Amino acid sequence: MTPNVKGALLMMGSMAAFTVNDALVKVVGQDMPLFQLVALRGALATLLIYLLARNLGALHLNFSHHDRWLIALRCLSELSATFFFLTALMHMPLANVTAVLQVLPLTVTLGAALFFGEHIGWRRILAIGMGFAGMLLIVRPGPEGFSIYAIYALIAVVSVTLRDLITRRMSPEVPSMVVTLATSLSITLTAGFASAVEGWVAVPIPSGLMLGSSAVFVLMGYLFSVMVMRVGEVGFVAPFRYSSLIWALALGWLVFGDWPDSITMIGATLVVGAGLFTLFRERVVQAAE
Repeated sequence: MTPNVKGALLMMGSMAAFTVNDALVKVVGQDMPLFQLVALRGALATLLIYLLARNLGALHLNFSHHDRWLIALRCLSELSATFFFLTALMHMPLANVTAVLQVLPLTVTLGAALFFGEHIGWRRILAIGMGFAGMLLIVRPGPEGFSIYAIYALIAVVSVTLRDLITRRMSPEVPSMVVTLATSLSITLTAGFASAVEGWVAVPIPSGLMLGSSAVFVLMGYLFSVMVMRVGEVGFVAPFRYSSLIWALALGWLVFGDWPDSITMIGATLVVGAGLFTLFRERVVQAAE
C-alpha cells in the first residue's frame, strides 16, 4: 500500500468518524438538552484524548506565550463553531449541514488571501465564487427555503475558518495533541457550566451508549486527521475530505429518512466541484514554483 493510498484511507476514515459522530449526536439530541449532551460527550472525549496524548508523550508546554494566546483564541473559535453547528444539526437534515461545511476549503483559502496576503489567481477566485453560489442554493436565503438555522450553519463555517486560520499562525513547536486537548477541555468545561443553568435530564442506557460511541468516534476522527498529515501528498489526500458528504447522505437517509432535494444537490455539487478545483489549482501552482 502506497503512502498516498494510506493517506486517502485515513482521510476517508476521519470523515466517516466525524459524520457518524454527528449522526449519533443528532439522535441523542432529540431527548437531551444540548449543553448536557456536549458536556457528557466532551468529558469522555477529553479523557480519551488525554490518555492518548500522554501515551504519545505529547503533553508539554514548551512554546511561546504568543502560541498560548493563539491556542486560547482557537478554543474560543471552536466553542462558537460547536454551539452553532450542533444547534443547526438538531434542526436541519444531516446532509444539508454537512454540505454547507464543504465550503470550508474555499473560505480558508479566501481568508488566507485577505488576512495573510497569500496569492490566489483569478481561477481560484472564480472557483470560490462558484462555491459560494452553491452554498446559497443549499441554504436558500428566501422566504420559502430559508431558516434561522441556516444562519447558524454559516456562523459555524465562519468560526471554523477563523479556527483554521489561527492554527496556521501557530509555530511548529506546538504539539497537535496539546491543541486538541485544550480545545476539548474548554468545550467540556463551558458546556458543563452552561448545562447547570439549562438543567439536566436522566440519561437512558441507549442514549448513554450512543454518547459513549460518539466520544470514541470523535477521538478516531482527531487521531486519523493527525495521522493523515504524516503520510501521502497533501494535494492527493485533501480531496478525499469531501467523502464526508457521501456518509452524510447515506446516514441521513438510513437513520433519519432525509434526502436532499434537487436544488440542494446541485448546490452541494457546485461547492464540492469548486473545492476540488481550488485544491487542484493549488497543487499546480506549487508544482510550478
